[in-house]
Amino acid sequence: MRSLQYDVVIVGGGPAGLAAALKAREKAERVAILERNDELGGILNQCIHNGFGLHVFKEELTGPEYAQRYIDMVAETDIGCYLETMVLDITPNRQIIAMNPEGMLIIEAGAVVLAMGCRERTRSQIRIPGTRPAGVFTAGLAQRYMNMENFRPGNRAVILGSGDIGLIMARRMTLEGIKVLGVYELMPYANGLLRNIKNCLEDFDIPLHLSMAVTRIIGQKRLQAVEVSAVDENLKPIPGTEEVIPCDTLLLSVGLIPENELSRQAGVELSPVTSGPVVDEKLQTSVPGIFACGNVLHVHDLVDQVTLEAEDAGSSAAAYACRTQSEDAQAAVSRQVPETEVRPEGLVRYTVPSRISTAADSATIKFRVARPVDSGRLLITSGSQVLYETKKPKIFIPSIMENIKIRPSSISDPSAAVTVTVVES
Repeated sequence: MRSLQYDVVIVGGGPAGLAAALKAREKAERVAILERNDELGGILNQCIHNGFGLHVFKEELTGPEYAQRYIDMVAETDIGCYLETMVLDITPNRQIIAMNPEGMLIIEAGAVVLAMGCRERTRSQIRIPGTRPAGVFTAGLAQRYMNMENFRPGNRAVILGSGDIGLIMARRMTLEGIKVLGVYELMPYANGLLRNIKNCLEDFDIPLHLSMAVTRIIGQKRLQAVEVSAVDENLKPIPGTEEVIPCDTLLLSVGLIPENELSRQAGVELSPVTSGPVVDEKLQTSVPGIFACGNVLHVHDLVDQVTLEAEDAGSSAAAYACRTQSEDAQAAVSRQVPETEVRPEGLVRYTVPSRISTAADSATIKFRVARPVDSGRLLITSGSQVLYETKKPKIFIPSIMENIKIRPSSISDPSAAVTVTVVES
């Protein structure tokens, strides 16, 4: 058993963890990354399509190229990288218990950044009836099989869900000669980015069927067909609309879940909407000294957004860890500065952060709407005080996360919650 001490420890070596570590190292001397896989880069290693880096690097990169740039930057520093290291527990006082091939690690951290990413929803979580044959994959698993292990999942495929991974895999499988029979989406609107709908479906004549669900899986050893049905406004299958589609492959692109088992063990409060931690404007969770960023906090549209958010978390974590004992006392006092709740209302589904310090000079509020709004107005208020409002109506869609900067220190009544509202106009 080894005992170690670090100023900042990042749990997860994907895009969020890499960016957080590099930013933390600018302020803190001892920084470490704990990664359960045998390589850094996370999910980007299997994303061989381009479209990454347009915001951060101002050029178009593939996922592995984007990841490699950050891996190279980390390699040029003295950041400790512990690969094949599984974190077993994080305590509220920031003690980390981990295991790797060399044995058990007990790490005392001045601050912890949670960057564990997310996982895909599976068939059992959406409860599709039928048999349990081979040929049913999550979209990300099929992506790994094809892009990293050179495995062809099948010949005739149906995709359930219009998330971005599913859309990208529709194109990827088509390019490999697999017939994609269609993408079926439960909601009356697509959930992926508009550019992926255009580039991955329309450009390859792959049909998108809205308000449809897979209601039965057919086959014994291998998938033989799926039954699809139209759904009503309550998302319930409509009797008499069933159609059987012969296929040998079903890909599920039905949402992502932040990996927050460790967060829960540390006593971190989780949002019932995002399943990610509740954080303040510095991305600090409800447990002092533990921060969160990336898809473990909430699911992002673009890796560039993950990087920028992770840099904020790394910077905040380093600042927390590097305070002296006297500064810690001052920090405890400053923690008494009134915080106000940030509350979604109307068509807004959730906000990040969920609370902000009214002493902060600047805070970025991120949010998503619950359904598409063709013409809407955004209004951010504190009581009767207007903190932000759109001058002209704009389009809001669930697949695009909105980012708005406000000035919390200008709030006149700290006891009033900040509300974020989108109304149709």
